[in-house]
Amino acid sequence: MQCFIYKSLKKSELYLYVENKDDFSKIPESLLNSFGRLEYVMDLELIADLKLAREDVNKVLASLKEKGFFVQIPPTIIPEDLFINNNKLH
Repeated sequence: MQCFIYKSLKKSELYLYVENKDDFSKIPESLLNSFGRLEYVMDLELIADLKLAREDVNKVLASLKEKGFFVQIPPTIIPEDLFINNNKLH
C-alpha cells in the first residue's frame, strides 16, 4: 500500500501518514489542528514485512485501511494531548 508521510512543524517527531497525497479530508479537524503546519516528507510503499523505525508496519497498514490515516507520535507526547475531543488516534 502506498502512503504519504507528513511531519508537524509544530511538534517535533510527530508524523501523519495518509493514503492520498495532500488529502487530509479523513483527519478529524481537532487532530489536524494539533499538527499545525504540515510538511511533506516522503511517500512510502508499505508491505507486511517492512521494518519501520518506530512503528509496527501492520498497525500502520490497519489504520490506513480502516481510517485513511495513521499518526506516529513521539515518545514524549501523551496521545490524549493531541485531541480536544475523544476521537481515537489509531
